[in-house]
Amino acid sequence: MREFNKAVHWDSAAERYEKTAHPYTARYVDAALAHVPLKSASRVLDVAAGTGALTLAAAASGAKVLATDFSPGMVARIAARALPNVEARVMDGQALELPDAGFDAVFSIFGVFMFPDWRTGLAEMARVTRSGGYGVVAVWEDRGAGAFMLLGQLIRRLFPERELAAMPEAMTILSTAEGLAAELVRAGYREPQVEHVTRDFDLDMSALDDLDGLFGPSPDWTSLDDTQKGRIATELRSLAGDRPCLPIPSTALIGVARR
Repeated sequence: MREFNKAVHWDSAAERYEKTAHPYTARYVDAALAHVPLKSASRVLDVAAGTGALTLAAAASGAKVLATDFSPGMVARIAARALPNVEARVMDGQALELPDAGFDAVFSIFGVFMFPDWRTGLAEMARVTRSGGYGVVAVWEDRGAGAFMLLGQLIRRLFPERELAAMPEAMTILSTAEGLAAELVRAGYREPQVEHVTRDFDLDMSALDDLDGLFGPSPDWTSLDDTQKGRIATELRSLAGDRPCLPIPSTALIGVARR
């Protein structure tokens, strides 16, 4: 996870992220917005916005959206869309340069749980939410989503003697409904509700031509030897059969709370 804490990592990944991760994370946005009544006068903040999956959907309602991310590369891709009701700014979600109680709804879709100081990130979200406003946080259940989640499942099955890498504290705590609800309250929100939302991640089987690129810096992947990596590839091809894409059901927890 250390690489994920560096803006330069996300700058270099922004183009690929917009093409691959953005369409997938956008599948969860409907659930994130479902319990938040946005109007044209609503002020919305998107924390760790990435390339703007939530931002774009919220803006479509007519709301005024401020998209923030610590990666200039990510922010530039949102800004390039030049939407009249969207502003994009480089900003650290652990120290938002924003006044208290300035937003009707504050979202973080698969972002805040990656922060080194994620509890401060949640508290910052609550700080800038107006009284009666909404805080919405999406995190992954289990060990993430898509290819990374499936990798963990395959390692457990094929190499049961191996220990999987320890998950970061945030993912361990926030990956349960009870943990997410408790941390929203601890941050300053109230009346949390947590929904389990499952969507398919479509793994393009051509990605198996570059497994190191697919699984990247995952310690569960880099700790395997070449023979073990070959067995993972064989199993993935077996699961896919003759399909060009392998659907991987992935579950998110979406927490909605009031300020």
